[in-house]
Amino acid sequence: MPHEEFLIIDGYNVINAWPELIKLKEKNFEHARLKLLQIISNYSGYKGIQVIVVFDAHLVRGGVERRECYGNVEVIYSAEGIPADLVIEKLVSTFCVGSRIFVATSDKTEQEMILGKGAYRISSRELLLEVEETVRDNKIFHKENQYRPYRLDSHLTDEVKVILEKWRRGK
Repeated sequence: MPHEEFLIIDGYNVINAWPELIKLKEKNFEHARLKLLQIISNYSGYKGIQVIVVFDAHLVRGGVERRECYGNVEVIYSAEGIPADLVIEKLVSTFCVGSRIFVATSDKTEQEMILGKGAYRISSRELLLEVEETVRDNKIFHKENQYRPYRLDSHLTDEVKVILEKWRRGK
């Protein structure tokens, strides 16, 4: 559909750039991937944009391309020997003219390629700052607009309250 916004993320590039995910991947690479997807799924929901995260076949022999969904995020795992950059390049080429496509990667060669195809680049660090700002803004919004229960009689005039109280007491 034209005029939609898409964010395509080079998954491993982001994992290797965000301090929280770097620490997590040192203990368990799969947990770092899942944490990234959790963060990005929330971000996608806050911003209302479609997000695709691409992971290349990192040391996976015989791996075939597969796609899955994590919340509202599409996740693509490339086939063996196919770098995420190539998958991202093909994705950028398939979107409709008029769509705004952002690609999150700090890979300079990839940034030049996506700029040449008309997409916007955002570095992994810039994406982290954007996600953090969005989470902060969302917390402030919810704090300011949290549900405030009110009593039914809070909208009644004093005169009506007196009448209702008399009825309640049977007078």
